[in-house]
Amino acid sequence: MGGFCGVIANGDCVSDLFFGTDYHSHLGTHRGGMAVLGPDGAFIRGIHNISNAPFRSKFDKELSRFSGKVGIGVISDTDPQPLVMCSRLGTFAIVTVGLINNIEELKQELFEKHNVQLQFSTTSGMVGPTEVVSALISTQSSIGEGVKYVQEKIKGSCSMLIIDERGRLYAARDRYGRTPIVIGRKDGAMIALQESCALPNLGYEYVRDLGPGEMVEIIPEGIIPKLAPGDKMAICAFLWVYYGFPASSYEGRNVEMARYRCGGALARRYPATADAACGIPDSGTSHALGYAHEAGIKYARPFVKYTPTWARSFMPQDQRTREHVAAMKLIPIPGLIKDKSLVFCDDSIVRGTQLGKQAERLYRDGCRETHMRIACPPLMFPCEFINFSRSKSVYDLITRRYVRGHEGENADLDKYLDPNGEPYRQMVEFIREKLNLTSLAFQTVDDLVKAIGLPKEKLCTYCWTGKDVSKE
Repeated sequence: MGGFCGVIANGDCVSDLFFGTDYHSHLGTHRGGMAVLGPDGAFIRGIHNISNAPFRSKFDKELSRFSGKVGIGVISDTDPQPLVMCSRLGTFAIVTVGLINNIEELKQELFEKHNVQLQFSTTSGMVGPTEVVSALISTQSSIGEGVKYVQEKIKGSCSMLIIDERGRLYAARDRYGRTPIVIGRKDGAMIALQESCALPNLGYEYVRDLGPGEMVEIIPEGIIPKLAPGDKMAICAFLWVYYGFPASSYEGRNVEMARYRCGGALARRYPATADAACGIPDSGTSHALGYAHEAGIKYARPFVKYTPTWARSFMPQDQRTREHVAAMKLIPIPGLIKDKSLVFCDDSIVRGTQLGKQAERLYRDGCRETHMRIACPPLMFPCEFINFSRSKSVYDLITRRYVRGHEGENADLDKYLDPNGEPYRQMVEFIREKLNLTSLAFQTVDDLVKAIGLPKEKLCTYCWTGKDVSKE
């Protein structure tokens, strides 16, 4: 996925930039970077591999070489960033977050239409999405026109922060607002980032969220509109289910509270007789608390997550590593498992591999019954709009493997989306048996939307429904 932070101040911005960027570390484990426009007008840049060590530990020893009033930072799960690009628009630094599905098409356009010869300006040995975005921006008459052109051309999403050589900071949210950008203010400084949880501890007050496709110039005293927001929003609903940070709010809707309401909805719709409600940490914890409160049963922690060194298990690049991370980070508490009937809340089921192994561990430790409640509907379609999934094939999804095995690759998927229909019920029963669970139920789309608290037409629910709000 990835996340970014930009700061502009009347004084030095480096401390706020450093910690503001670090608050996005849960969103990626590939590269972390910062770029600051120094007092001499030259960019100071650093990029580090954060796959085996956190962002903060990689940068704290070299912070003394960064100095300036404006800077951008990024936790990147794609290409090494920030980039500092020399173009006909001048030199600028840029970070991006999103997913560009037509990147090869855009490269060809740059080669053939604009006669741009892309260079390997990063150390990755590849032309990455941020470099392509930078080159596209540079084909236009200004940075603002360039950003507008990018948003019109890409298929997927791209939010970005840019600093030009004159020290102007720009923030641009992706065309349909699939990822958030939040603006904050304190005396003599402004900040733009994705995780609003960074604001209070850095002394910033929330100002507002940028709208879909909106671009602003940020100065220490406020924001200057550059591109007006669009009419359609399709912010990713999975922010509230899984990868958003609990203390953050997007579009005014807090993640922790949404998960709490989501768990309550699961308890009302799919009750289970159990000794306690439990969450698969971390995201399942909030859902389980809501479930326990609504159901009037105890909350327990039969799994404790070892947090100091293990990344989120969806982030590693290969399946074997993902499974190893998932197995190593969760430590059972046998006294809370043996002879107990437990209802577990988890954020989602993708392949089912991790959840099946967790169920095996529970039974080995003497668990009597394992009831699973999933905080979102069954995942039926790989995400096409943001980069939060490692799935390389639609058949990585356990749901789609079931459908293919049941009636082939050209099945009518719509009938598997109706939670009241027999095909849906049979699919859920297959997953329950496959994972050896006592019972299994998934959240409904309507209950999830209600828990988030935004109108359905402003949320992207594509991975559950196959419907793209931006095309309706």
